[in-house]
Amino acid sequence: MTSETRRTEGRPDLTSRAAIDQLVTTFYREIVFDDLLEPVFGEIAEVDWVAHIPILIDYWTSILLGAEGHRGSIMGVHRDLHAMAPIERAHCDRWYSLWAGCVDERWAGPIADRAKGHAAALMAGMAKHLFSFAWSAAEVEVRALPGRPARRPGRPPVDRGSCSVIR
Repeated sequence: MTSETRRTEGRPDLTSRAAIDQLVTTFYREIVFDDLLEPVFGEIAEVDWVAHIPILIDYWTSILLGAEGHRGSIMGVHRDLHAMAPIERAHCDRWYSLWAGCVDERWAGPIADRAKGHAAALMAGMAKHLFSFAWSAAEVEVRALPGRPARRPGRPPVDRGSCSVIR
């Protein structure tokens, strides 16, 4: 058995809308309970999660599976948010760390890798073009979910059980 087989054994890839729904829902549940990001989403942006989660699921399903459905300006929404309260490197680091941690928690494979790669590219682009600083996922320690050990970029994920779910 190779180390790659051991690393991914028992974790499916993100091959369905249901899996992406679970990822997005799990991730934003972590955001709601995060002391750095919750004020940005809850107090500043005043996100209506009931309305917003289906939009995010459509977005990630279109990115990862090529499905139709998502229409909207990601950059415009984040530009408006940044105008209300500056988004800082720590926000970007935490967002990516939680996203990658949620992906690694339950999924492995090319689509899971694409989910992390797209998130990293998206955050780097927003940091450069909207927030006016350079950002790279390579510098971020992937944050384990509460009660679980963190991991450094490039190291295989630790088997940490399951993420909590927002619903």
